[in-house]
Order: sequence, then structure tokens, then C-alpha cells
Amino acid sequence: MKKVETKLQDVLLFEPRVFGDERGFFMESFNARAFEEMIGRNVNFVQDNHSKSRKGVLRGLHYQTSKTQGKLVRVVRGKVLDVIVDLRVNSPTFKQWQSFELSEDNKRQLWIPEGYAHGFLTLTDEVEFLYKTTDYYAPEYEVSILWNDPELAIDWGGEVDETSLSEKDRNGVLFKNAKLF
Repeated sequence: MKKVETKLQDVLLFEPRVFGDERGFFMESFNARAFEEMIGRNVNFVQDNHSKSRKGVLRGLHYQTSKTQGKLVRVVRGKVLDVIVDLRVNSPTFKQWQSFELSEDNKRQLWIPEGYAHGFLTLTDEVEFLYKTTDYYAPEYEVSILWNDPELAIDWGGEVDETSLSEKDRNGVLFKNAKLF
């Protein structure tokens, strides 16, 4: 697996080695020892999540204020624009966002450490999105920052079907009112 640095502190993109021929392909999608070496710390993933969405669905920007979650995310069907925002006030990349194209074709994985808000926009007719988390889902601590917050000015790179937003995402908080780390 190749580690790619990003502009955001502690965020890494991973590009797997894929071995393929006319029969299909093989790749190692996760190796705890190699992953921990690349990020420089021990991580214990406790939950795997799998979501399926149609084109134009935007999920996010989500995070938990307590029981914070690091996430290792990837797409196994389709393509998304994955967006993260640094919410750590003492970070040199505080309030900065970055987007990444994750797809079944590029097989990239994104490591999003604790202290980041996360969301994605589906770009193909059908998307299946997988992610591992370092803590359990705790809805009582979940926050959704408004996806089109004017202060963040995120370029989602595609058309957002506002009818596909969840109630939680339609009613997200403005960044200036969000609890930060």
C-alpha cells in the first residue's frame, strides 16, 4: 500500500497495490500492522459501516463531539467526492477542507483522524461506501455541519440533489456555531 500525504494535518490517502488479470483482481484492503506503521500510532477499529446511495446524495458533514471517531473510508461501487474539514482549533490546518475522489476504480482509502468532520457526495448512479471507525456510533454526540456553510465555501464538485439530504443534514449547524476540538 502506498501512503500519500495530503494538505491536511494527519490525514492520509492510501493507494493499494492491485494485482489483476483477465480473471479479475486481488488486493489487500487492510493490514493492521502496515496501517499503524504508516499513521504512526496504534488504532483499534471497533465498527465497520456500509452505506448504499443513489446519485446526487450528500451525506455529511458529520462528526461526534464525544466518543470521537477516526475513520478509514473507501468506495467499493461507484464514485464519490469525499470531503473533510479540520475542526481542531490548535491544528495548523484548522477550518481547512479538502476533497478526494474515491471510487471502485482507483480503490483509494482515506484515513480521517479524530477531530475532523466528514461527508461525501455520490457521483455515480449507485454507490456503496465502507468505513471502519475507532469508536462506536453515539447519536447523542453526533453533529452535522451544514454542507453549504458559507464560511467553509466547500466546492462539492457536482450537483447536490437537495431532496436527497437527510433531515439532519438539511438542518445542520453553521460552522461558527459548531462545537470544535
